[in-house]
Amino acid sequence: MPEARPLLLRASSSRPPSRAEQPVSSTSEFVVTRSPGPLLTDDDPLDAPATWGAAVTPVGRFELAPVRLDRDLPLLHRWMNDPAVAAFWELAGPVSTTENHLRAQLDGDGRSAPCLGVLNGTPVGYWEIYRADLDPLARHYPARPHDTGIHLLIGDASHRGRGLGSVLLAAVADLILDRRPFCTRVVAEPDMRNTPSVAAFLSAGFRRAAEVDLPGKRAALMIRDRLHPRRV
Repeated sequence: MPEARPLLLRASSSRPPSRAEQPVSSTSEFVVTRSPGPLLTDDDPLDAPATWGAAVTPVGRFELAPVRLDRDLPLLHRWMNDPAVAAFWELAGPVSTTENHLRAQLDGDGRSAPCLGVLNGTPVGYWEIYRADLDPLARHYPARPHDTGIHLLIGDASHRGRGLGSVLLAAVADLILDRRPFCTRVVAEPDMRNTPSVAAFLSAGFRRAAEVDLPGKRAALMIRDRLHPRRV
């Protein structure tokens, strides 16, 4: 989940950028539409990622925007056909391949939420936030209730290899742990072959807990723990 190896989770990049580095500039108008925040209930397995809001990071304002096929499919199709992305995501091909992958989540039961990662108004990557404890992944490690998983990719080569992945991974993990009070861990399973990805997770505060054999890959099980219990 190649050029100097991208951040692709089902994968990643290298060092976090310093605060002196320039953030990615926004050259297009991308409006994130938010829903009003619901009360936490078991009816929403992920506590409504559309309502989580933005995080302030060293590289700018970052937020997760729920995927809209009418707006986002051409961009995501282009990203999935980048050879560096396709090597890990295996979704290269006609636009229907990308569409089918997205529809399976959009039309599902809410256990997985496909999102664009938007930095300073510009989409820079694709994220899947999912309930790891309700996923087949849970058969491969001792899952806890409300464990939340992430898949991600950085879309354009110009945004890779500059440490952006580590910064955004940390931001998304913080968002999950802040907005999902019953979640105590964020998990990921990058391909072991993608050593820059594993390094990026480590830089973002994850620990390498195990190696697991998953369909199609041997993965590093990465875990970011909530350091202190959250009272709700």
